[in-house]
Formats: sequence, C-alpha cells, structure tokens
Amino acid sequence: MCGGDDEIPTLTRRLSSASGPGPKVCIVGGGPAGFYTAQHLLKARDDMVVDVYERLPVPFGLVRFGVAPDHPEVKNVINTFTQTAQHERCYFYGNVNVGTDVSVEELRKAYHAVVLSYGAEANRSMRVSGEGLAGVFSARDFVGWYNGLPSNKELQPHLNCETVVILGQGNVALDVARILLSPLDLLKKTDITQHALDTLAASRVRRVLIVGRRGPLQIACTIKEVREMINLPDTAADMLPADFESISEALKDLPRPRKRLTELMMKTVKTESGQHKANKSWGFRFLRSPLEVLPGPDGKRVAGIRLAVNKLEGSGEDAKAVPTGQTEDLECGMVISSIGYKSLPIDPCVPFDPRSAIVPNNMGRVKDTAGLYCSGWVKRGPTGVIATTMNDSFDTARMLLKDMDSGMLNLSVNKPGGQEITALLKERGVRAVSFPEWEKINLEEVRRGTAVGKPREKFLDVKDMLAVAWS
Repeated sequence: MCGGDDEIPTLTRRLSSASGPGPKVCIVGGGPAGFYTAQHLLKARDDMVVDVYERLPVPFGLVRFGVAPDHPEVKNVINTFTQTAQHERCYFYGNVNVGTDVSVEELRKAYHAVVLSYGAEANRSMRVSGEGLAGVFSARDFVGWYNGLPSNKELQPHLNCETVVILGQGNVALDVARILLSPLDLLKKTDITQHALDTLAASRVRRVLIVGRRGPLQIACTIKEVREMINLPDTAADMLPADFESISEALKDLPRPRKRLTELMMKTVKTESGQHKANKSWGFRFLRSPLEVLPGPDGKRVAGIRLAVNKLEGSGEDAKAVPTGQTEDLECGMVISSIGYKSLPIDPCVPFDPRSAIVPNNMGRVKDTAGLYCSGWVKRGPTGVIATTMNDSFDTARMLLKDMDSGMLNLSVNKPGGQEITALLKERGVRAVSFPEWEKINLEEVRRGTAVGKPREKFLDVKDMLAVAWS
C-alpha cells in the first residue's frame, strides 16, 4: 500500500474526499466498536468521511490484545476491519491519545459528529484487604501480558506456585485458566508473546480453581470455553459433586444454551470421578466470594485467600448471592481477579457516570451533548462477545445517520475534519501512524513470527513499533 505510482490516484481521491463538503465523523478508539461503527457509516453514505483515532500505533484493540492466542479464528474479524481501514473515505490515526494530545472539544469543532468507542481500560477492584500483595493480578493485566499489550510488558508474574485461584467465572477467567494449564507445544504455535512462553515453560502451576459467587446455573462462561477446559491434555476436572446435587430438577426449565452447559458440567463430575489421576487439574468452586487475600510469613506475597460461603436467594439468572456467615480458606500462590473491566472518563467535557462506569447515553446518543455519540463497552459496559459489540455499534451508527437525516446534526456547515486535527497535532509535536504505516509493523511482526514457527511475534514496546512504522 505504500509508495507506488498506482497509489497516486487513490491517494488523490482520498485527499479530495477528506476536504470535500460531505459529513465528517470522528471515531475515538480503533477496536471492534470503532471499526464496526465506521463500517456501517461508510456503507450508508457515499459522501461520508470517517477518521479513526487510536492511542496506540496499532489498531484492533481487544481483538489483538484480548482474544486468547489459541483462538485465532476469533481474530479473523481483523480482515473485515482492514477492509474498512483501507476504504478510500476512511483514515486511521494511530499513536494519538485523545484527551491528552487533542481534546474531545477540539474534535467536536472539527467534525460533524464524534463517536466515543474507546472501550474499558481499567479493572474493577475486589475491594478486599491484601489486594495489593505480590502475586495478585487482574485478569485484564494478565491477558495483556501474554498478548503483548505494551502497558503490561513489565508484569512478570512468578508462576512458581502449585495453585492459582481465579475469581470470576466468565470467558476471560477460563481463557486465563486454559493458558496456565495448556501444554507448551500448543502455545508455541500461537501469537502468544515469547516472554510469556518463557515464563510458562518454567511454570510450576498444577491446579487452577475458578471461583464464583453464585451457583452452576448462573455461571457466566459459554459451553465452548468449558469444553476446551475439559479437553485439555493431561488435565482433570476437579468438581465438587455436592454443587450439582440439587439442580437436576431445574434442568427442564432452562433455556437451551444454559441447559447444555449445565448438562456438560454434570457429565464431567460423573466422568472425572472414575478417571486416572492427571498431572494437572482445574475446577469450579461455586457460592464463594473473596473476603481477604492472605499474606505469607513475609507479609508481602499472597499465600491464600479467605472466601465467604454464600447461599442463593431467588432462582435462575436473577438469583442473588447472600453470605451465610461461614468462611473458607484456600491455599494458593497467585490470585487473578477476573470480575470485570471498567471504562474511565476521557475528557472533562464528556459526561461520565462513575457508578456504572459508562458514558450516559440514549441508544448511543450521549446525553446533553449534541453531536457526541458512543458505542461498545463505554456505551453499555464491558459485557458480551464481539458479535454483541457489532450489533451495538451498528445501532449507534443508525442513530447518528437518523440525526443527520432529520437535521438534528447540522451538515450545512463544511467542517475541516482531519486536516485541522493533523495541523494541531503537528504543532504539538505529535506524529500519527497511518494505516499503511501500521501495515509495515504488521509485516515485520509476521516476519519475526515466521522465523520461529508462529503466526507473528508482536512488538511489546511502542518505541519499536514507531521505529518500524516510520522507517
């Protein structure tokens, strides 16, 4: 895409469309929500220009940094996003930190509409004592570490313990458990980072317990992830039969996906009870909530966790976990908290609800702020899979288009769009990374990976990414 004579007509078309009279929309965040919103907008109008701003030099957000390395099929959506980014009326500005390098207010002045799609970059706190001990990690940081997120490259988890406790029972929790217990030969063929592979090669972890505050009928993961855990080589499922004794009668009334998941767990309890002993094990522990992370003799590193024993009040999805007053201590050398991500406020001029950690909105229209929209996790909270984000982003795009059609968004004024913002960034010494420049990073990562039999070897340092992009 870079440099050849064939590109000049395309480049001319792109430049003329960027400065033309059509509507100009800016999207903040180059992950799934941002690209799906862009895709829908570009298809809907043939005169619209869409600019995507991303804090990192590399696009694709959680598809690159969140999807498990052994789930390459989920990452195929990158092909769709690449087509969107290469559209003649779409521009990617990587390495631009909105809220620091440029304000949302400046974007609103330059564009007819601004869509916030910057995701959820913080962790929900457990709010228990001992959370700051060495050996306690958030799942978000742990996933970022093995997936090559630059901000997590220094994490250095010491896997020199036998038991790891993961708090939370969603798909991210199971991804972490699977990576901890997977045979190294399987992981070597993925795009997991080399420093994570080296750490996992020396791992002494043999047992992973996945703890949830409610029961088997409320578990948040999907059947695919549970099946992958069951099928791990040389790894046994360690379930407590008592957890499943009283749920047989509820099976017939469950929705089909929930019923199949519950039946799979019940079958696993029966099957594993008569199996030979494997070298490694994993298991769910239900009706437990964290009370305190327990330190070892040095007072600095985790040695266990104290859990409240719960009971359920109500039934089905609405059942609430209520403490019984009993507690249970589990010995472990690492605790990973997978109880959810949360969004952070991006700019003082943008409304933000700290309680629900989202931008307050009505179907994607940011409340009390004309021309400002949101999509993805910052709109609805960090829930669902990539398909959920796709539908959510299309909804926001439809709302924005409706406002253009109705005149709620004033398109009669020509807006400068990216030309003005590029000039501002230049004044401030900020150089953006274009999509062709990202493609140089991509090619080099693939080349590095091919040399060691992997799909890619990611750069972990922003400086290294920029050096390749601008070489």
